[in-house]
Amino acid sequence: MSREAAAESEPPRDAPAPRPRLPASEWEHWDDERLLDLRLCDLDLSLSGGPIAERIAQLQAELEAAGLGFRPDFWLSDEWFTPDGVPGVAVPFYLAHARLQRLELTQMLEVEGGTPEWCLRILRHEAGHALDNAYRLRLRRRRQRLFGRSSVPYPESYAPKPYSKSYVAHLEAWYAQSHPDEDFAETFAVWLTPASDWRRRYAGWPALRKLEYVDELMRELAGQPPVVGSSRAVEPLSSLRRTLRTHYRRRRAHYRVEGVDSYDAELLRVFVGPTEASGPSAAAFLKRIRKDSRRLVRRFTGQRLYLIDQVLGDMIERCRELGLRLAVPEEQARLEFTVLLTVQTMSTLYSGRHRLPL
Repeated sequence: MSREAAAESEPPRDAPAPRPRLPASEWEHWDDERLLDLRLCDLDLSLSGGPIAERIAQLQAELEAAGLGFRPDFWLSDEWFTPDGVPGVAVPFYLAHARLQRLELTQMLEVEGGTPEWCLRILRHEAGHALDNAYRLRLRRRRQRLFGRSSVPYPESYAPKPYSKSYVAHLEAWYAQSHPDEDFAETFAVWLTPASDWRRRYAGWPALRKLEYVDELMRELAGQPPVVGSSRAVEPLSSLRRTLRTHYRRRRAHYRVEGVDSYDAELLRVFVGPTEASGPSAAAFLKRIRKDSRRLVRRFTGQRLYLIDQVLGDMIERCRELGLRLAVPEEQARLEFTVLLTVQTMSTLYSGRHRLPL
């Protein structure tokens, strides 16, 4: 996940002195509403200690085991990203404290990077971006031929080809297909992952050529100092003056679904109208299975829970408006609806009616 580096700016000479940051002991027991009124820069957080520090240390050990002398810098910000041209990685603030992870879960329905495995997958990916920047690999002709040019504009959304063998599969949603730089970072992450057995897994795939190139390139870089040797923190947490409430409102808007089509025809294949059966309300049934359904569909599609929940919520509302009811046993209705929700989620992806985190 790359981000253009923001220009550094000096605060005005007459700017008021910054407020002291609040340690976790001040806010860790606050309810969500009170916590949401805090500014990001008010949070006194650190990457030292705790699970995120352990994950970063594990990544550093993997880089060392791979023979690479490069070590990316890390700092806290509002989300995961590697600034363009900077050999360092921004880590989302919520990973620095369990209370903030609970808030993230409430606001976004999941915690991106919240498990050790998930966190390491993202860290390996971001390390690929940082290493690319550190050695200016995007300028190499062969890298450009295999992955494409970094100058290609980032899209707001993309329609991946799930069965394509020209790309590795590392992060969800076929992320390597979104942009040449993401393709490189994903390929590096697969190469770096211990015991990934990438030669066997990707045997016969066009993507294997990319992995073999990365393997050859990393052997060349082993022991070489980076061309870009130092990082500067871009948009560090201490510079972000918006409240947590504004932060989450913007994030939810970023993942919104636009121009939602009518689900009537599809819903009527699973449920029936109010005059055709006297079974339970379809809307009430879907509310009851909502959490389980969206997690199943997430596993099938790799899409964010927040996106899936929007599609599901629209379906529940339409069932209520139409007065739809169950006419088959609940287990059958659950299965049929899960298939429907999976199809509609993927349809939303292919239509480009939502944004992916690029």
